[in-house]
Amino acid sequence: MAHSTHDAKQRSRSGQGGRRARSQPKGRQVDPAALAEVQALLGERPRRRDLLIEHLHLIQDRHHCLSAAHLAALAHEMKLALTEVYEVATFYAHFDVVCEGEAPPAPVTIRVCDSLSCELFGADRLLAELTSKYAEGRKVRVVRAPCMGACDRAPVSAVGHDQVMRATVPRVAAAIAASHDGPALKPATDYAAYIAAGGYKLLRDGLDGRRTRDDLIKAVDDAGLRGLGGAGFPTGRKWQLVRKEAAPRLMTVNADEGEPGTFKDRHYLETDPHRFLEGMLIAAWVVEAGDVYIYLRDEYPAIRHMLLAEIAEIEAAGLARDTRVHLRRGAGAYICGEESAMIESIEGKRGLPRHRPPYVAQVGLFGRPTLVQNVETLFWVRDIAERGAAWFAGHGRRGRKGLRSFSVSGRVKDPGVKLAPAGITMRELIDEYCGGMADGQSFKGYLPGGASGGILPASMGDLPLDFGTLEPHGCFVGSHAVVILSDKDDMKAVALNLIRFFEDESCGQCTPCRVGTEKAAKLMAGGRWDQALLDDLGRVMTDASICGLGQAAYNPVRSVFKYFREDLA
Repeated sequence: MAHSTHDAKQRSRSGQGGRRARSQPKGRQVDPAALAEVQALLGERPRRRDLLIEHLHLIQDRHHCLSAAHLAALAHEMKLALTEVYEVATFYAHFDVVCEGEAPPAPVTIRVCDSLSCELFGADRLLAELTSKYAEGRKVRVVRAPCMGACDRAPVSAVGHDQVMRATVPRVAAAIAASHDGPALKPATDYAAYIAAGGYKLLRDGLDGRRTRDDLIKAVDDAGLRGLGGAGFPTGRKWQLVRKEAAPRLMTVNADEGEPGTFKDRHYLETDPHRFLEGMLIAAWVVEAGDVYIYLRDEYPAIRHMLLAEIAEIEAAGLARDTRVHLRRGAGAYICGEESAMIESIEGKRGLPRHRPPYVAQVGLFGRPTLVQNVETLFWVRDIAERGAAWFAGHGRRGRKGLRSFSVSGRVKDPGVKLAPAGITMRELIDEYCGGMADGQSFKGYLPGGASGGILPASMGDLPLDFGTLEPHGCFVGSHAVVILSDKDDMKAVALNLIRFFEDESCGQCTPCRVGTEKAAKLMAGGRWDQALLDDLGRVMTDASICGLGQAAYNPVRSVFKYFREDLA
């Protein structure tokens, strides 16, 4: 018996009888051709984990998708588990993951923005027309997409990375024919022009000891400069809090303005990028951050190429001698506008918001104390320091201080970025800065702070627009993304558009947001709204969601019940 058992074991080991020995190792195998392609794309770039998203972009840009073979090869090359690569690749909307046996997507992708401002100007009709036109071909696919940051030129489409403003079928077809995928952009004020106008003198004064860090903190504090990405936290106080933390410290810049209706940061980056870059380097110097990471949304490829060139200019001039500047590319995730989710993305992970405390000023990027600032906030630093705090604080109405950049879209004659005093009212903004309502349209309501800021009726158009003034009415000004609505607009349809946006953009980490937005959208699309049921769902989302997305997603629905009951009939 013992002898026969020994023989069986020997036969098993030699592959004779029983289970056969493996012909290859366990797990997914790396295809040599795919590995060679990945290695060629990465070249001499570091294989660090925090560069995973950047490397995924290289593959997506070259092959128009992320195949299973390329993902396995990338995981092998970066010494990561395939699950780590796969979970990141499938999280972001701009990555097209193709599993084994699946056909790759068409080489040309047309995205049609379906966010509110574009829907007001016919995005649904454009989507249907484009889908019909390209239904039979295999070279073009047409998909819906969230806000592209050009709400003042709605409807917007994108062919690859090229955006088509005020899009029509012929204009989109022309963009496909041009097919240069990533236009060049020359800012209105480039490095040479900025230097000629006195640019970077303030930074040099700080680096050379002619200005102190405390001087600059006091200047922005006295001016009342606040975070203009939505939260409105006092900038001087934030700088002080980060400086109190132990070195080394880091800094990140949130240029991922994905809130529907928001495009002010895009405006400043396209027109005067060095005023922002100087403010960024000054802030980094103040908090002694050795590295700065700019997180730029992927919908702005022309800005990315331009910034790479302009940053190279300031580095060559020795203006970033104490600070390394890193430009990181988003991948289509609204949630990454939340500061901790952005930090996770910069680290090469899924953009899942972190639980707090600790706050990012204490434990942020790579576990270090981190200063997080918005583009527009940094844009004002130089002007405040040179012109004086009183200059900035001297603007304002109704006791408010400072200037605000309103991204205005919707039913007005002249949409766009409007630089106006803090505390201005909506009626004043429309009449004084936007040329009034569009012809044939009567003012009915407005979004004061993008998709999450709620909706107010025209009867409340005389409220001051600033931080803290709208909260008693269930709304907030946030990033100052204003969408004007008229008597031609159905508020139920408006709120449904907004809740569907949140449903699509929920990161899925917490159940109240993931399930709540989906259930709310279904209930709202089903005909008559059950207020008791929706309000109960909204309370759970508001009270139990991890981050601001789920906490604010119900605001538009609550506003309709409160202010637009006539639309519910």
